[in-house]
Amino acid sequence: MEQLDGEDRPIMGIRTIGADHVALREQVLTELRRRIVDGEYSQGERLTETRLADDFGVSRNPVREALRVVEAEGFVQILPRRGAVVATLDDTAVRDLFAVRQQLETLAAGLAAERATSEGIAALRRLIEEANEATEAEDFDRVAELNSEFHRAVIEVSENRWLHSISAAMYHHVHWVFRGGAAQRAPHSSVEHVRLVDAIEAGDAAAASTAAALHVEAAMKAAFGQRPTA
Repeated sequence: MEQLDGEDRPIMGIRTIGADHVALREQVLTELRRRIVDGEYSQGERLTETRLADDFGVSRNPVREALRVVEAEGFVQILPRRGAVVATLDDTAVRDLFAVRQQLETLAAGLAAERATSEGIAALRRLIEEANEATEAEDFDRVAELNSEFHRAVIEVSENRWLHSISAAMYHHVHWVFRGGAAQRAPHSSVEHVRLVDAIEAGDAAAASTAAALHVEAAMKAAFGQRPTA
């Protein structure tokens, strides 16, 4: 509980345990999610609270809270007698993810073409360039991260707050799927991103929606081991 003075104002310089605890939980959550997405904790691997507390150098309380969040997000499953286990990206889970992406990203692309500013277009092109640089450096963890940032940026450009809210958790899973084949997929994805941004910049909502749909289709084929032709 925050300490207050006689007029119910926070006492300056006082650090509350509660505030530190929330910050620590968020740090653990971010790192736990990253290790799962980047494959440091493999699909099907058991994650005990004790082991994670040791890995992160923290107590079990923030670990327990972080596990609840990643369970809700679908990154881990809590199994009887086994505890927390990293979830498996089976075919059904991946198809469901792409089905949602198909609807969400085509809508976002069309809206972005209608509402984009020069600053928004410039931000999208910067992300493409950063991803190309990361690809050349063979930093595929960063490529996967930038891929999700790009798609979140398209949604930002669309200026639709509902799309932003709905997609927040989804792109952690997009990152997870993309990372597995990033080395092969990255060059094709870059070409498709450029086509999408070109259509958005031209203000052509139909072309932008089509570019987004083709991109999601190519990404799904890649996820199932089929190389895109673009």
